Amino acid sequence: MARQADGATVITYGGTKILCTAVSAKKMKEGQGFFPLVVNYQEKFYAGGKIPGSFFRRERGATERETLICRLIDRPLRPLFPKGYMFETQIMPTVISVDMENDPDTLALVGCSAALEVSDIPFDGPIASVRVGRVEGQLVANPTIEQREASDLDLTVAGSREAIIMVEGESEFLSEDEILEAIFFGHEAMQPLIEVQSELRKIAGKEKREFSVPETDEALAGQVAALAETRLLEAVKIQSKQDRYAAVGEIKEEVVAELVDEEGTNKEEISEIFSAMQKRVVRQMIIRDQIRIDGRDFKTVRPISSEVGLLPRAHGSALFTRGETQALVAAALGTSKDEQRMDNVQSMDFKKFMLHYNFPPFCVGETSMRLFPGRREIGHGMLAERSISKILPVHDDFPYTIRVVSETLESNGSSSMASVCGATLALMDAGVPVTKAVAGIAMGLIKEGDDVAVLSDILGDEDHLGDMDFKVTGAAEGVTALQMDIKIGGVNKEIMKQALEQAREGRIHILGKMAEAISVPREELSPYAPRITTIQVKPDQVRTVIGSGGKNVRGIIEATGCAIDIEDDGRINIASADGDACKMAIKMIRDLTQEAEKGKLYMGTVRKIMEFGAFVEIFPGTDGLVHISELDKERVRNVTDILKEGDQVLVKCLDIDRQGKIKLSRKEALGQTLPEEG
Repeated sequence: MARQADGATVITYGGTKILCTAVSAKKMKEGQGFFPLVVNYQEKFYAGGKIPGSFFRRERGATERETLICRLIDRPLRPLFPKGYMFETQIMPTVISVDMENDPDTLALVGCSAALEVSDIPFDGPIASVRVGRVEGQLVANPTIEQREASDLDLTVAGSREAIIMVEGESEFLSEDEILEAIFFGHEAMQPLIEVQSELRKIAGKEKREFSVPETDEALAGQVAALAETRLLEAVKIQSKQDRYAAVGEIKEEVVAELVDEEGTNKEEISEIFSAMQKRVVRQMIIRDQIRIDGRDFKTVRPISSEVGLLPRAHGSALFTRGETQALVAAALGTSKDEQRMDNVQSMDFKKFMLHYNFPPFCVGETSMRLFPGRREIGHGMLAERSISKILPVHDDFPYTIRVVSETLESNGSSSMASVCGATLALMDAGVPVTKAVAGIAMGLIKEGDDVAVLSDILGDEDHLGDMDFKVTGAAEGVTALQMDIKIGGVNKEIMKQALEQAREGRIHILGKMAEAISVPREELSPYAPRITTIQVKPDQVRTVIGSGGKNVRGIIEATGCAIDIEDDGRINIASADGDACKMAIKMIRDLTQEAEKGKLYMGTVRKIMEFGAFVEIFPGTDGLVHISELDKERVRNVTDILKEGDQVLVKCLDIDRQGKIKLSRKEALGQTLPEEG
């Protein structure tokens, strides 16, 4: 299959199959300054025997799920291509069969690694990945979809033979030790997948194409160092990001102007040497001198400030600032009509909680045209969403659709973690009864030989020039989500344990600072938020509330302006910012669904006159018979002598038979009055 691709494999697990292809251009584009790797993961609806739900009835663009899986595959593969390899490369895993039991996402990464292994593309593999779950306290490798529903852990681990290179997932407040155990359980479980790829390469692999890492001009590198290294060492210590960038940029311009040849052919080479020197200078400063760019020690978190209630019409809002990273976060509450429909090959789901992360160019002092969220924004938003989802109330107790939006106003590292902190504060400000507060922190790593520095709350430069980006979120009790990317061969258990412990300490510190702004959810919702009242009717009364063709429920909505959501089990949610309108809707529903009680008085309306009596409607849709003998204490010859159609009459319920027929009496109600309501 796909024989003209440079490498192609089909990976099968149960009834799930993914076709994975890899193609890399033979020529590099002129002036190419970065590695143009693109991963396009696609789920075909025919794989699950489904027809797409879109208007065009075909797959159109990447869904949010597909985008997240693209990132899941890209992040561990990208560091394994040779340094300086800048040939356009495309990896396309395509789901061609899905058995609704085994999720194809982690399998796709294994298939892509195998496709690169059997190809002639330079690649330092193989690698593999597994999903780790925990069911009833027992760790499970690649749990089925059914097992995942009962699991308190959902972790994707990718690695090589020797080390972990990527982790992503969420948990129900598991401890750092439990998370660590799960990660290395996953590493052990993936080893057979790595071995089988090595065997496959021996059987079907191609000889790798020739590629040599470009050599550095040592003489030119010496000139750059002589001109810039001393000044650069001082410039990288400037604490303000923009001032630091300006100072470094000025030094670079001077070096280029001094050393560039007449034709300018070595300008790009000088820039690369300068960037490599900057990386070396910063890393040595941290490892050798124990000094970070902004002067902090390895564990100190940047200064934090928080405010809530900034946006009067949003239902909740917060401004969270940590150093030069700032997020404005807003929360909005809606009804079931605001749920997001997620149509994918495995199922159709409805999301009741959404967290959207935005990263406008001004937050880093740049200009660009960004009309839609990119892969990075979708990925950061999902990490924050997983973190916050663990503290939300049960939907039956708080039947709102919740949307949180994080606007990154300023970024110098860890804006996704600022979004987690801001989201917690905004939800509390909105009066959402979250179970506890959660915070997030990004950890970094500088590793030079045996020397290791684990950094808490990293800056953007420490992320860019370092060896690890490890984001951890949670409460004091445990972890709710984590995401780790490694730029070196991997990290061992000791380094990861240290990073998790430092992250816990930093997280607790941040939670304390957040509590200074707001520590518990507000007791009342915003006056602009809809009030949702839940009432229960019998399941067989749902049809009555809806009415023929939806006539009854439409009438209630038109009369009250309320949003009404009716569940099959008889649960009805009534939403409105107007309390009186909500009470009116409840009364109209109760009038439709109330049932007659023996011995109770009702004011009814005569609907039909018969020779033997009158049918009286005691509440909408429910009537009973007043037999002619029950019209008066005296003998009645004609029903019309006492009642006429449309008359209001007080009656008493005498009995309800097995068929539900109601027997009423006017005679027994004479001289009585209805009790006052309330």
